Amino acid sequence: MNSKELAHRFTEVFGDVPKVFAAPGRVNLIGEHTDYNDGLVLPCAIGFSVRVAIAPNPDCRVVLRSEDFPENFTFSLDDFPKTKTGNWADYPTGVLSELRKVNSLTHGANVLVAGEVPVGAGLSSSAAIEVASALAFMAVNGIGMPLPEVAKLCQRAENLFVRANCGIMDQFVSCMGKQGHALFLDCRSLDFHLVPIPASLRIVICNTMVKHSVAAGRYNQRRAEAEEGVRILAQHYPGIRALRDVTIEQLKQYVQVLPPVIYRRCEHVIRENGRVLNASRALPAGDLIRMGELMQQSHESLRDLYEVSCPELDLMVSLADSLPECRGARMTGGGFGGCTVNLVDAGQADEFAERITEAYQARTGVHPDVFVCSAADGARAEVAREP
Repeated sequence: MNSKELAHRFTEVFGDVPKVFAAPGRVNLIGEHTDYNDGLVLPCAIGFSVRVAIAPNPDCRVVLRSEDFPENFTFSLDDFPKTKTGNWADYPTGVLSELRKVNSLTHGANVLVAGEVPVGAGLSSSAAIEVASALAFMAVNGIGMPLPEVAKLCQRAENLFVRANCGIMDQFVSCMGKQGHALFLDCRSLDFHLVPIPASLRIVICNTMVKHSVAAGRYNQRRAEAEEGVRILAQHYPGIRALRDVTIEQLKQYVQVLPPVIYRRCEHVIRENGRVLNASRALPAGDLIRMGELMQQSHESLRDLYEVSCPELDLMVSLADSLPECRGARMTGGGFGGCTVNLVDAGQADEFAERITEAYQARTGVHPDVFVCSAADGARAEVAREP
């Protein structure tokens, strides 16, 4: 649903003319489970967005409705929800909760949400709705905030209200993405620079159709395991704050001290940071052989060391690697299902999509969703003419 369609629908539902804000999902080219370890990532925004239409509510109520989910939610700014409900509305509610902590809110709002980002596919539909909601609530209340600060507020909303211990990557690239570019991000300092993606490539996202929920225990468990590795290593290297600060040589010195599972988690994160650095050089240089090697190493590490892959993801990567037009393939996102990301020769991207769809369905009996896309711009206000 585009902005004009959403604005028209909003008027049908609420009898008012809204402003419309959009924020994209993302795909991470490389650098998985490094963000919450103060590490390095290389994501890009994609051309699938969540849109939020909003207009002030005169009686300080917040009314949340969605075109994609049946549940509607209403509450007063004077009687704000204290805990999550487990529904889609937790994300905009969490954003509003964090916004209240740093700014006084003068207006309630009527809100209508519509999304293009597949839910549960590892493409950050949650970050997209958070960022679009933040821009919308800020506009209604006359609040200005730089986009990097918006990203941090949205991360806090997911950490503190939704109770998913995500890092900053998803919200940051949803805010700061740039068409035709990946974004090299240092998740500790938030320093970043844009990395051109060769025009000869398309990004093909293959959804295994295995749903995952990063708010479930396994994602939080991986984060806790990485933090346990830091706790143990800090007894021997007092200066470290995160796995970002540990070299592979330092890790190897304490292979007998760390429990085997914790060692594997640490090894993945440390080596993955190195792969991001190398990929940020290989991609703009057009060294697609090296980029493909790094993506393969990343997937194998996520499968064997961090243990967040699944048979369907492994199959999808294997099928992609067997096709000559594919320059690199790996799982992307939190894992346990969701999508793979593939760098494919632009002229053969549609053929690749058809072939991998047929091959995956033949092996699993499941028809995957496959999207051919390019890197897109980040969050924005959209023009929505009066319906």
